[in-house]
Amino acid sequence: MISRRTAICLTAIGLSAVASIGSAPAADYPTRPVRWVVGYPPGGSTDIIARLIGQRLSEKLGQQFVIENKPGAGNNIATESVVNAEPDGYTLLLVNPANYINATLYANLKFNFVRDIAPIASFNRVPNVMTVGKDVAAKDVAEFIAYAKANPGKVNMASSGNGTSVHLSGEMFMAMTGVKMQHVPYRGSAPAITDLLGGQVQVIFDNMPSIIQHVRSGALRALAVTTLEPSSQLPGVPTVAAAVPGYEASALFGVGAPKNMPKDMIAKLNTEINTLMKDPDMTKRLVELGGDPLVQTPEAFGKEIEAETEKWKKVVEFAGLKVE
Repeated sequence: MISRRTAICLTAIGLSAVASIGSAPAADYPTRPVRWVVGYPPGGSTDIIARLIGQRLSEKLGQQFVIENKPGAGNNIATESVVNAEPDGYTLLLVNPANYINATLYANLKFNFVRDIAPIASFNRVPNVMTVGKDVAAKDVAEFIAYAKANPGKVNMASSGNGTSVHLSGEMFMAMTGVKMQHVPYRGSAPAITDLLGGQVQVIFDNMPSIIQHVRSGALRALAVTTLEPSSQLPGVPTVAAAVPGYEASALFGVGAPKNMPKDMIAKLNTEINTLMKDPDMTKRLVELGGDPLVQTPEAFGKEIEAETEKWKKVVEFAGLKVE
């Protein structure tokens, strides 16, 4: 016969063991390779960020973070594949501006990004750069606004495609200034920049990594950056907000996962990524890519995602854009 006291002790030991087993997945996580889905082809700045951080996480955690490129449908193919994956911590998403924009731009998405993706950690905010060709007389934002208003229908605004952050940064500028410009979409930044250099278009609000070399060479002129603070990469270049109060159109990057991913796994990844963001070598590389590192809790990143989605909703609706 087992005494009542012994039975109680055995029960307590059993419950302790169950609790220990329940916490083991996070303590040991990851125990196999992690699939990190990126909604763009290899080689672009978004893909480079994922590979840079993924390599360091692989080294730190002892399992490969494998980048899986799933371009198409404006980033929605990648996002939907992660939404529908098991929330076990082994499928992640590179979160980027397309996610916030598409929530309003696309009429028939099969997911709700804010609801269906669990925020894990932010990486950085990258400014776009309001850049003009050398034949444009305006030397600053105020002069450009006056120039555009004095020349209605004669200012062509290039972008890397309809609905991109490059396009919508310009739409936000028009909404907040009353300036009217003709939008000219291209298939990516490279051909848009070629025509800006040639004078066929007059202005672009391009991502910093793709435009900065042309600004530094003097081939193009940066009027302003779209973040609230100036960029260390372009010393002396002011913000758009200095001339247009309240304007902010930066690109927020981070990592997310299917909703219901275990909170202890999220916490572990958040801690590891935040540690990386404080590493001097990582800081240097991210600054080279155009943005200072961000260190945040999952909850703070989630609030930023909500704010970005609401911000871009207003711009999409102002521009009257919709993709079926």
